[in-house]
Amino acid sequence: MRIDRYIAKSRVIDIQSTDFESAVSELLSVCDISKERGLTKKGLLAELLDRERQMTTYLGNGVCLPHARVKMKRPYMIAVGRCPDGLVYDGQKEYQEIRFIFLLLASENTRSYLYSLASLARVFQDASHMERLKLAGSISDFQKELKHVFAGEEGKPRRRHNRFNNLILREAAKIAKGAQCTAVLVFADTFGGGVEVGKAFSDFKTVLIAQGTSEAAAEREEIDAVIPIRSYSNHRFSQLRSAVLIGLTRGIFSSHERLCCIGGLPQSNQFDSITVVDVEREFDTMLASKADMLPASVKPEVIERVLAIATELAVEGREGHPVGCLFTLGNADEISQYTKPLILNPFFGYKDEDRNILNPFMDETVKELSSIDGAFIIRGDGVLVSAGSLIHAPDYTHDLPSGLGSRHAAAASITQAIDCLCIVVSGSTGQVTLFRRGKMLPLIEKALIRNS
Repeated sequence: MRIDRYIAKSRVIDIQSTDFESAVSELLSVCDISKERGLTKKGLLAELLDRERQMTTYLGNGVCLPHARVKMKRPYMIAVGRCPDGLVYDGQKEYQEIRFIFLLLASENTRSYLYSLASLARVFQDASHMERLKLAGSISDFQKELKHVFAGEEGKPRRRHNRFNNLILREAAKIAKGAQCTAVLVFADTFGGGVEVGKAFSDFKTVLIAQGTSEAAAEREEIDAVIPIRSYSNHRFSQLRSAVLIGLTRGIFSSHERLCCIGGLPQSNQFDSITVVDVEREFDTMLASKADMLPASVKPEVIERVLAIATELAVEGREGHPVGCLFTLGNADEISQYTKPLILNPFFGYKDEDRNILNPFMDETVKELSSIDGAFIIRGDGVLVSAGSLIHAPDYTHDLPSGLGSRHAAAASITQAIDCLCIVVSGSTGQVTLFRRGKMLPLIEKALIRNS
């Protein structure tokens, strides 16, 4: 979803109200729904407030994202408001931190609704983007900054490379050709603005590894694909492994390819490293093909989301303390044969849409529940089925390194018993490990966590 295409200047305002209900009402007043049958602003306001009472739409970083699915012809409608002094709502302190309200209305027929929410959330989690919005003075400046921020790479000024960068690009192309690489990966966060690779890799598939929104970057002629990453470890090799894993699940790469990777320190505007990765050697053969990497029912975007949350827990912990947890992804009916609840199911009774891991409002809930013993059971489409589940799969033969605990043993066993996938966060070391068919693939190593 190209979010910037749905932001009209007429729907970007400075909010005059001091309470949440009136602020949302102001945003609805600039939304033209007169041509939509059966849709009223009074009814929309009631629906939005009802959702707010069930679960707050405050995302943190000063942003609130009230949203609803409605019967309308257009796929999306977005209204944005600034409230520099915060808002008041039901005595909840978090609403006093709100500085921006992004109202999202989506058609009931829109299939990518959760992905749209996730795209918005990725922007809000980028501190540099939010700082740009906060520094905007007049409303016209704010409108321009919104367009630039949500246009992704397209809205950023691209820097011309200096001689050293041009040398790195030329040598990388030679190395890629000599090593018989099929694709070139470029770390986009090396540059504060957009990365300009030009025609340097015209003979190769060119992939950007980028944070935040990426739809605009994907439309550039010299870029064949974009792999978005979110809050992964700052260590380059860890990022690269995670990016290649996502590329495999999306079908961007295959197990038989060799990749040339170019990067540098984030925001340094200077390339400083070239790495060649043989996918089949780096990733176990059992894990390297898309068919074997993912269970039949698991969508690639679901594992991406779980991986992002798991890595954030590994790096940040919870309230300053390390957290260990286990995520099991696959056919919930099959998984349930080898699990039993340790607690009352916290997800029982909620709509599938509201308890989907792709919904950005589930992040804090999952992180909060991660401190409970037991595993998260997640359906292939992202719906959280349960938390605090005990896995009692048959004790298949598995060769695990010494020092790994019951979470890793349970993940190895259940991935051999049925067609599923597990991601484990070690509570003692913070290591993030993927398990598939009993085999383990470390994504963030112990040493990297200690040094981060």
